[in-house]
Amino acid sequence: MRQLESVVHSDPDILGGVPVFVGTRVPVRILFEYLSGGDSLDKFLDQYPSVGRDQAVSALELSEDFLESGARSTG
Repeated sequence: MRQLESVVHSDPDILGGVPVFVGTRVPVRILFEYLSGGDSLDKFLDQYPSVGRDQAVSALELSEDFLESGARSTG
């Protein structure tokens, strides 16, 4: 699995610092909006071809890891 810095980037000069996929201007939140709206990962990738499948999957895996580690530490 990738490290966060190789998947997501935040720069004040790019969309005012909104976290985007590395090498793109696509906000990461768009991926979650697509998925929470019932769209598939493939639909997201078709609409945003500058985002690679491996980037999107890594972002989801990193989010899962973050949520799971937080859930364990609040026990």
